[in-house]
Amino acid sequence: MPVPSADFKKALKRLSEPEKEALLLRAVRRDAELYETYRFELLADVTLAQVQEETADRIHELFNVAVTGRLLNRSLVKAVRASVQEAARARRITKNKQLEIDLLLYILRQCIDNYSGQFDSVYDGFYRATARLAAKLPALVLKSLHEDLWVEYKDDIDEILRQLHSRSKSHHLSFELPRKLEIPE
Repeated sequence: MPVPSADFKKALKRLSEPEKEALLLRAVRRDAELYETYRFELLADVTLAQVQEETADRIHELFNVAVTGRLLNRSLVKAVRASVQEAARARRITKNKQLEIDLLLYILRQCIDNYSGQFDSVYDGFYRATARLAAKLPALVLKSLHEDLWVEYKDDIDEILRQLHSRSKSHHLSFELPRKLEIPE
């Protein structure tokens, strides 16, 4: 992101209110994420829970579209990637890391609850994508959240990791899949 120069800031101050408004409206029309960010920050009726619900609906829709694909395993991998991007987008909009972690857990639950049959497919792309996301999550929880919240996520993450380790493909991963969320003392 470019840092606004002093000349730019002075020029911005010289603009009248209608000119500033027109400039802002033009900017948010071009950038959907900027629009969502300003919508969250400026409108009182847009809450964190509403942003989470809207993002969860988009993630759910991504998985619904994936099921209609010809190659289910590949479509599910694409849905996982796009869903992770949606979770990151929600974090950028709200500046809330806990929201991102909640959405990543939602993605993992979608994968395990609805598409775990694809884990046993001869194509291991979907299992690998799900396992990578699950492997990333414990470190993200420990790094991003306060110590008091770690315990809240421990059971969910441990259950997801246990279910992924119960598959025979867990022994053939090229990366380390943790067995459980290790909380430091």
